[in-house]
Amino acid sequence: MIEVVRADVLGEGYRRRITDVWVRGFAEDFAYFSTDPQVLGDAFAHLLLLERWYVALVDGEPAAVACVAEGDEEVLRPRAAEFRRHLGLLHGTVTHLIVRSQFLGGYDGARPGLVEIGFVTTAPAFQGRGVATALLRHLLALPGYDEFVLRDIKDTNAGALGLYTKLGFTEISRRAVRGAQRAGFAEYVSMRLVRS
Repeated sequence: MIEVVRADVLGEGYRRRITDVWVRGFAEDFAYFSTDPQVLGDAFAHLLLLERWYVALVDGEPAAVACVAEGDEEVLRPRAAEFRRHLGLLHGTVTHLIVRSQFLGGYDGARPGLVEIGFVTTAPAFQGRGVATALLRHLLALPGYDEFVLRDIKDTNAGALGLYTKLGFTEISRRAVRGAQRAGFAEYVSMRLVRS
């Protein structure tokens, strides 16, 4: 059975397990910071603002995560000291700067009633079992919102793009990314769903 809850309801005792799902799901993207999932989990656990994250649990185990932000809300709170503690002085400082420049900042078209969904990922052991679908359906049913936006999906991520399309999202833009071809993709795709 899949149950979806807000991460802060689970509490601090789940923080690391939630972070592990996130960093393993984005391991390829986070490889600059570290290729060791244990180190990434240690370095990134402090980041999550739990009240902005949702977790799909399968038999009590975090299986998928996503965050939501309205307006200028942030979903992460990076602290340089934590990065330095786990990644070293130089690498931790650089990581802090990158996280601040790449992962913070609201959606340009933010307005009341619009929510951005981000960092959607499923733990490898739970992929293909409908967990991300259940998580997203839960988020799309949140009251008070009439528009949902997903930004910066790699154009090569056919699974995610297919799921979002199946749920009713449509493409609103593509953005070329300098150096992306070295990372195996060409563009970031953004999508939206307007609830009538």
